[in-house]
Amino acid sequence: MVAALVQGLAELGHRVSLLAPAQTNLAGATCIAVPEKTLLGPMPALMAYLPSGVDVVHGHYSIARPPDTVPFLQTLHGNHRSGDSPPPHTVCLSFDHARRHGVTSFVYNGLEPNSFTFQSKKEDYDLFVGRLHSAKGYRWAIAAAKRTGRRLLVAGGWRPSFRRTVRYVGEVDGARKRDLFAGARCLWMPALWDEPFGLTLIEALFSGTPVLGTTRGALPEIITPEVGALRDSLEDLIEASSTIETRSPEACRAHAARYFSHVVMAEEYVRVYRHLLARGELPPGRPTPYTTT
Repeated sequence: MVAALVQGLAELGHRVSLLAPAQTNLAGATCIAVPEKTLLGPMPALMAYLPSGVDVVHGHYSIARPPDTVPFLQTLHGNHRSGDSPPPHTVCLSFDHARRHGVTSFVYNGLEPNSFTFQSKKEDYDLFVGRLHSAKGYRWAIAAAKRTGRRLLVAGGWRPSFRRTVRYVGEVDGARKRDLFAGARCLWMPALWDEPFGLTLIEALFSGTPVLGTTRGALPEIITPEVGALRDSLEDLIEASSTIETRSPEACRAHAARYFSHVVMAEEYVRVYRHLLARGELPPGRPTPYTTT
C-alpha cells in the first residue's frame, strides 16, 4: 500500500521522501536510509533524518508520541485491541474501521490497476487467498466447495490437508498471484472478523473477478451487488455462489478503478494533508457513495 501511495503522489506531481531501512529502493520516492533501531525508536531521533522543507510527515506504524514541530499523521493498518485508544493523528482505512476506533478520519487503500492481469473469460475454479486463520473464513470457503463440488484453490501460509475438489497452492506472489486472480471464477472472502479494509478484495476486482464475502468490517464499503455478493451465513453464500459468474468482469475492474486506484487514494491523502496544514486537524473521511453510515 505504501508503494502504491508513493507512486500515486508522484504521478500527481508531489515530491516524496521515504525514511526506510538501507537498500530500500522505490520508484517515485527519494529513499533515505535509516537504521532500523532508529526507525522504530523514539520520534526525536528519527526527526534528524527529515530533509529540509518537509510539509507533512506520514507514518505507517503506530507512533505514540508524534512530533509537534511538523504536521504529522499516521495510518492505522490493523485493528487495535478492544478498549485501546488509537495513537494521535490516526487515519483509518475505512468508515467502519474508523468508527470502531473512535475516530472520523479514514482513507481507502488503493492499488495500481496496471499491476494486475485482467481476464474476461474465467476458468473453472474459485479462489481463496489469505492467512489460513479461522477469522479469515477459509473453512467456509472449503465447506462450500465440498457441498457444491466446485473446484477451490487455496493460497495461504501453511499446508492443511485437503481432499477432492480443494487444492492447496501455497503462498503466492508476483505473476503466479496475478494469474490466479485473473483466472478465478470468484474470490471467496467470508471474513469472520472486522476487516479494516481487505486488499485482496480490490486485487480480485482489478483482475475482473467478483467477490463472495460477509458483511463484516469494510466489505460493504467495497463490494456492491454489481461486483459481488455479501451474505451472513454459509448457506446464503453457497446460494449466492451459484450465480456469481453473472457479474461482468469489466464492471468489476471499472468499479475498482473508480474508487480504489492508487491515484484515487493519493488524491484523498492530499486532501487530508492540505486540511491538516490549513487547520491543524484531520478531516472526516469520505465513504463510498453506496456506504450506509
